[in-house]
Amino acid sequence: MESIEQVADRATEHLWEGFAKAPFHLDAASREWVAQTFEKLDDRAKAALVFCVFTFGPQVDLARLKGLQPGFITRMAGGSAAQERAQLARLNGEFAVPVMFSTDLEGSSTTPIEATPSPVPLAFSAANDPALTQAAAAAMAREARAHGLGWSFTPALDLNVAFRSSITGTRSYGSDLEKVRDHALATLKGLQSEGIGATAKHWPGEGYDPRDQHLVTTVNPLSFAQWEASFGTLYRAAIDAGVLAIMPAHIALPSYMREVEGVEGAAAFVPASLNAALNENLLRGRLGFNGLLISDATAMAGISGILPRDALVIDALNAGNDVILDAPDLARDVDTILAALADGRLPRARLDAAVARQLAFKAALGAHRDSTPEPRDPAADRATILSVLERAPTLVKTRDDLLPMTPARYKKICLVTRGKGFPPASTTRPLPLGLADLLRARGFEVVEHAWGTPVDPEGCDLLLYAYAEECLLTRGTITNDWGGMTGQFEQAMKRFWNDLPCVMVSFGWPYHLFEANRVHTYVNAYMAHPKMLEITLEALMGQRAFEGVSPVDAFCGLDPAYFES
Repeated sequence: MESIEQVADRATEHLWEGFAKAPFHLDAASREWVAQTFEKLDDRAKAALVFCVFTFGPQVDLARLKGLQPGFITRMAGGSAAQERAQLARLNGEFAVPVMFSTDLEGSSTTPIEATPSPVPLAFSAANDPALTQAAAAAMAREARAHGLGWSFTPALDLNVAFRSSITGTRSYGSDLEKVRDHALATLKGLQSEGIGATAKHWPGEGYDPRDQHLVTTVNPLSFAQWEASFGTLYRAAIDAGVLAIMPAHIALPSYMREVEGVEGAAAFVPASLNAALNENLLRGRLGFNGLLISDATAMAGISGILPRDALVIDALNAGNDVILDAPDLARDVDTILAALADGRLPRARLDAAVARQLAFKAALGAHRDSTPEPRDPAADRATILSVLERAPTLVKTRDDLLPMTPARYKKICLVTRGKGFPPASTTRPLPLGLADLLRARGFEVVEHAWGTPVDPEGCDLLLYAYAEECLLTRGTITNDWGGMTGQFEQAMKRFWNDLPCVMVSFGWPYHLFEANRVHTYVNAYMAHPKMLEITLEALMGQRAFEGVSPVDAFCGLDPAYFES
């Protein structure tokens, strides 16, 4: 195999002239800005720029940066639109190179404060209208720009095949290749049309391994021919559509390494985030991608479990990543890069290429110019985004006479729910769901089951199971958790569908029917945002139609007759 110097030299041979071509398409003035800005940077500044740091809460903590400037700042649980724009302006008044705010525009509870509740990818796909997806993504981009955001780590080109996965879950567009392609491309076009850089992920393709990269390096098990026909097709389509960035993930593709690179043993399982062959040879060489590469988060066990931090940073850069996501100690990481430059472990050409490509990415999005958002129509944008939510809830199965669910028919409801599982709460206490209050406001009496105790619907007219497990980072596996629900061995085996009408709704992971095949009515609503709870309850009550078309096989490969009740 090539040395790191050979890989770096080959990868940068036509770098600068390539900025005039796809995907950046820089004009002469923008290319000149890139060149002039690059020339002013010393090694320490370059080393800091290759990092994207996470910041949580309404205020960016500048003290933790220790006088260094990262290239990007990912905002999580940020402030209002006015606060975020003011912070960005303040930072760019202090920094020598424009910094960009980034985030995951993945909908539901990740929606920025004050923005319209946005669909998760599965909800986009269930609404089943790529033109609407593109329009809604553009509206989301306009709202994001109003918050000072310039880059989204979306869309995911993952296939929802291994249904037990808690990580693919609601942030894929489903299991059908064409539907995933259509809605992912619509999303990236909508985002980039309004000045938000899109990122195709998770390279080289997630969805066939049920495990979570936050916990372990995962494996794409497809033969290379199968990969070419599926993920290869998806990534080529995204590249042809002009996607500006791609995220190498902590996923191995051993078939390519063996069949094309001739690599055997453990080396075939090096994930893309650390694998120059997958990034430089396959992605850039075969597929022709010339945009920005950003690693997936480096705190994740899928990469941090392979190498210590100092080695991880250098290997990630040598693997072709232009930006490294997450720097818990930016000063230490910068010193690591400077030491590797000095002793030759990191070729200068590789660092220079990463920084130059980052500057081209920023120029393509106009970060070097006045970034004041264009005037927009907030009411129209809100209506467009909410129309996706309204069309997404999917009635997977029902007994003919059970719906509508009204107080006149089912006055007293026994509600069983653990609450809302969401990434910050995925391994701790769930967040309140709020469904009981919505039911009471509509005239129902509600008996709330206490999770971990026997379910007792005695005296109730209907039993409602409400799961709200969105894509859960670090959860590992999502199940119906009958034992945890009831807290007792015998009670875990008790089912009530022979005793009274039973409805199950998932406001997240769409496969709970797999362990509840005889439940009378099953609905997938895909997201646990309060607005989706309202819309789904209206559909259950007959006040609106269920319009969603399932983007996944909710029967998990089993004969639908098995689920008849």
